[in-house]
Amino acid sequence: MSNQSGWRVLLGHWQKTVKQRIGCTGVGLHTGRKVRLELVPAEAGSGIWFRRVDLPGAPLVAARWDNVSDTRLCTVLGAGLGERGASVATVEHLMAALAGMGIDNLVIELDGPEVPAMDGSAAPFVFLIECAGVEEQPAMRAYVEVLRPVRVSDGEARAALTPSDGFSIGFDIDFAAAAIGRQRAFFDGNADSFKTALAGARTFGMAEEVEQMRSAGLALGGSLDNAVVVSGDRVLNAGGLRYGDEFVRHKMLDSLGDMALAGAPILGHFHGSRSGHALNNRLLRALFADARAWRLVDGAVLAVQPELVANA
Repeated sequence: MSNQSGWRVLLGHWQKTVKQRIGCTGVGLHTGRKVRLELVPAEAGSGIWFRRVDLPGAPLVAARWDNVSDTRLCTVLGAGLGERGASVATVEHLMAALAGMGIDNLVIELDGPEVPAMDGSAAPFVFLIECAGVEEQPAMRAYVEVLRPVRVSDGEARAALTPSDGFSIGFDIDFAAAAIGRQRAFFDGNADSFKTALAGARTFGMAEEVEQMRSAGLALGGSLDNAVVVSGDRVLNAGGLRYGDEFVRHKMLDSLGDMALAGAPILGHFHGSRSGHALNNRLLRALFADARAWRLVDGAVLAVQPELVANA
């Protein structure tokens, strides 16, 4: 990535929230339950939190890497780790939208255990954020700067974070299904390209796996309205694909959402090869376990000394 590209990503170091409360209703992909979601403005420096308004005391669940408790097919926060044992499932698409739109502080209120799937992408959440409006706050961002490469693997799956002058994602996949096959893509971390290149990429699955997942209590709300379903060399959705390489784009979207759980925007390049939620979370845990691999950089320093970014 060029220094110019990295600096473009970092323009605007002020923290942001939404201007006003706004909500939507949808069905959870795995629980099949109807859920009401509301985005609520939050004070500078407070970070991202989920609030389970359906539970006694409306407990809060922190949107952080060290609060991830399950990674089977989705990223789950809490589940015994959060206050009063509250949990929130399938947070990755919403977290990707918040990261892509530069939202630092927010309370997400839910009256159920899972973020609604909407259409299986981050686009509906981007629309919601744009309808609410984005407001800069009187506090500077901090960034997690990657200082040295960190890598994790599991068989043929790999994930890595390496030093970079901005945030970017590279990803490659290889599926037996002919409709997917091998795909590779790169995302430069720019907010405009996020909306056009990643936000609309939908989650996907194999037709033969649907019954297996439902037997395991997963994908109970899944349908062709909120997921791309593949059978061999065919895409079963009537409208086909939104992008020719929608599958790898969605894997990048998932990775962006998982990396957003770092607690601050990352200055580094993420590369995934057949990686998923479990390996993505292992990568963040490996990063923060090594004090030599990262540092917290104040946005005010970057604003007055951009060469720190250019030379990172």
